[in-house]
Amino acid sequence: MTVDGGYRTYAGEDLVTGEAVSVEVPVASVISRVASRLIDLVITAVLAFVGLFVTGMLVGSLSGAVARSALLVFVVGLTVILPVVFETVTRGRSPGKYVMGLCTVRDDGGPITLRHSVIRHLVGFVEFYLLQGAPAIIAAVIHPRAKRLGDMAAGTHVMSLRHSLQVIAPPEAPPALEHWVRGSDIGPMPASLAIGVRQFLTRTGSLSPQSRHHLGQDLCAQVLTHVSPPPPPGVHAEWVLRAVLAERRRRDLERQRAEGERTQRLLPPDPLA
Repeated sequence: MTVDGGYRTYAGEDLVTGEAVSVEVPVASVISRVASRLIDLVITAVLAFVGLFVTGMLVGSLSGAVARSALLVFVVGLTVILPVVFETVTRGRSPGKYVMGLCTVRDDGGPITLRHSVIRHLVGFVEFYLLQGAPAIIAAVIHPRAKRLGDMAAGTHVMSLRHSLQVIAPPEAPPALEHWVRGSDIGPMPASLAIGVRQFLTRTGSLSPQSRHHLGQDLCAQVLTHVSPPPPPGVHAEWVLRAVLAERRRRDLERQRAEGERTQRLLPPDPLA
């Protein structure tokens, strides 16, 4: 969903930490991803040349069926199994990503697992080796996180490790709404909605007045379906959004603090601490 000026309402381009602080993830550019892939392909070509030479010497005296089977195993191992093992062990890196300072992560920012890597490389075999990489480049150019088809299927994206994360300051509740929001019941809110609200509040200056008004009203209406009782009449929508996000963060911090104190009371002190 987009509005005037290309503002992506629920793009999910931010991560929200356990303390409800939004972090803008430095997504890898298409150029850096292409360069990383070219490095990997060069390494794969060198290994293929050496491997085929060795394999040809070992199976040269065997039957044609055995030779074809050995060749199939070698191709699958070089293009799928070896990259999967390497990426899983390094938690999202490949030789090309090491050179370019990139890393594959889950959509929520966590490290990928074997399942993610298998899906990425099975789809990648079709993207790169059967279709010469055209679908991967087109998808990466169109997607806001520069995802190729394998990333979309696996729920992953590639981030740059050479750019520092930008932590966006959390909003503060307007003093006029503190009494209302402190006594309100705020139910669970979809992560996409919370991210959309935070993006809106941090980027209002880049929106046209009309887009800012309509988007603020729309987000406020969706947020208020999770809040009871409603705010006082006549309050500006952006004030309501700031108050709700600030109160959610305050409650999250209090809950984490209470859990930490309870853990300290119930568990003995760590002798190695």
